[in-house]
Amino acid sequence: MTDNHHRGLQFDLATLIGRRRALTMLGGAGLTLVACAPSTTTTASTTSSGSAPETIPEETAGPYPGDGSNGPNALSQSGIVRSDIRSSFGSSSRTAEGVPLNIELTVQKADGKPYAGAAVYLWHCDINGDYSMYSDRVKNENFLRGVQETDSSGKLKFVSVFPGAYSGRWPHVHFEVYPSLAEATKAGNKITTSQLALPETTCKEVYGTTGYTQSVQNLSRTSLKQDMVFRDGVEHQMATMSGNVQSGYTASLTFAVEG
Repeated sequence: MTDNHHRGLQFDLATLIGRRRALTMLGGAGLTLVACAPSTTTTASTTSSGSAPETIPEETAGPYPGDGSNGPNALSQSGIVRSDIRSSFGSSSRTAEGVPLNIELTVQKADGKPYAGAAVYLWHCDINGDYSMYSDRVKNENFLRGVQETDSSGKLKFVSVFPGAYSGRWPHVHFEVYPSLAEATKAGNKITTSQLALPETTCKEVYGTTGYTQSVQNLSRTSLKQDMVFRDGVEHQMATMSGNVQSGYTASLTFAVEG
């Protein structure tokens, strides 16, 4: 890994301090977050009145978003709208290595109805824990980044590879939700930024395969309770997993957003 990740953690921490402080001030508001539990099929939860689900928590995009807010902008590039994000597009065609991973998201509105026509920009690190467009080894790549539009049921899918674990962070996937494809591809007004966590059991299975040696060590030094994003509660951002290392995995998450 390069030193960028160490600087990145400080960046993340500064962002998160403000969020944790805000949550503390809310106190008795008792925010309930919507997403998938690790071992069950997830549906939108409702408020105590049964009227609507709560929304997924806002999280830092980190120092490597590639949305123009911190350096390069993948969203303005032709080719970013795609389901299969394993390969770079444009001037490079390099394909990221790793165990196959499908990422299936279901986006709902705050009233519990499907959010049809919303757009999700999703990105994550590669097998070495590097981020395309930023990390030295893959600075000229733009793989493992893409945008998809939700269908009439609020669903979409990305085809990717299982991300590695880098020092100081639990294995995760970043995403931003936009009200439309047009807004996403111009890096317009996004609705929310959040992260999906990957279960420990699956991570250990994947990291036992070729190419993930560094991830084994990094995962052993980090816990969910220590992770700067997930330590305040991860059950509402934890993906439901299916599959195996031979045929690949599917990570699923259902969540609600404002809009």
